[in-house]
Amino acid sequence: MSACVFCAIIAGDAPAQVVRWWSDAVAFVPLGPVTPGHTLVVPRVHVEDVADDPAVSATAARAAAELAGGWDACNVITSRGAEATQSVYHLHWHVVPRRQGDGLALPWTPR
Repeated sequence: MSACVFCAIIAGDAPAQVVRWWSDAVAFVPLGPVTPGHTLVVPRVHVEDVADDPAVSATAARAAAELAGGWDACNVITSRGAEATQSVYHLHWHVVPRRQGDGLALPWTPR
């Protein structure tokens, strides 16, 4: 999967601010964090999205849940498909710390 930027990060071929390594997942800061502490958690094997391989998805979700436990409030989000705002086709969980008044409107927030 040489065209996958997340696979390149895992292989050490692309730069990233890595937050944590597990045997089956990696957490790093996205290029455009939406809140302080925003982190992506990706499995170390390439799967396209959350439905591609439920077992791999579950291990990455476990790692995301561990990071989420470090925040008083956060969103843990993944997307499947372009219509659901997926832009990188390597499963990734967003751990997005939230604070009162942070002004972040989620895609499904009524406007």
